[in-house]
Amino acid sequence: MHETSAGAWPADPQLGEPSTEGGRGDGVTGGTEAGAEASSTTRAQRRLAERGRPARRSAGGSILRETAIILVSALVLSWLIKTFLVQAFFIPSSSMHDTLVEDDRIMVSKLTPGPFDLERGDIVVFKDPGGWLEGQKPVEATGWRGAMNDVFTFVGLYPQDAGEHLVKRVIGLPGDRVACAGPGEPVTVNGVALDEPYLAAGAIPSQMDFDITVPPNSLWVMGDNRQSSSDSRLHRGDPGGGSIPIGNVVGKAFVLVWPLDRATVLHNPGATFEDVPDAS
Repeated sequence: MHETSAGAWPADPQLGEPSTEGGRGDGVTGGTEAGAEASSTTRAQRRLAERGRPARRSAGGSILRETAIILVSALVLSWLIKTFLVQAFFIPSSSMHDTLVEDDRIMVSKLTPGPFDLERGDIVVFKDPGGWLEGQKPVEATGWRGAMNDVFTFVGLYPQDAGEHLVKRVIGLPGDRVACAGPGEPVTVNGVALDEPYLAAGAIPSQMDFDITVPPNSLWVMGDNRQSSSDSRLHRGDPGGGSIPIGNVVGKAFVLVWPLDRATVLHNPGATFEDVPDAS
């Protein structure tokens, strides 16, 4: 866009001041009126040009301010979402087959635990309480997956320390007695045998026997692919007897968002636990 400058509107060189000489007054007067009109037009155009320059500068500054406000607002909103509402995670291993498979992307609600209570059957993401990921190197995503992770990390929906988290299913709540008599036997919670339809194809409830009461403020968690899951059963020698602190729970997985052909809501299998009584 070209700006209009004062020099773009030259004054007519034949226009002069009104003459006061007699006998030529009419002719000179007529020329002077035309000159005055042209001069008035020139001044008006100059004023418009002068007014236009700061208006354009002001408009440019307004756009910059609005852009900055939008960017800052988006970052603040993203931070609030990540901190208080939802966070994205990806699945790095086979421990939750067939519910979740490698490279699935899930969204986790940070309102649970919090305003909403955890329930048996919930899928939760939690930070390693210590030793669960020992010797396991996080898988670094590459290509478009890595780019997507970078975008999620930048906007605050993906954690910088994603490699320090695990995903399992809640089987026992604080005070619950969780047990299994060994291969071929069901897992029981407070004496009630569980029918677990979410187990991976070919998996059995447990290849080992165990019997534990979940400590206060803790959870007993197990993978759906039991024979490929390093879960609470394998950490009974840890503080808490294999249970994890509720404080380590980031949130409850509620939807699988990627890949699109697997996208689904992650429902709680309420029927599996509906007959389980509360811990005494």
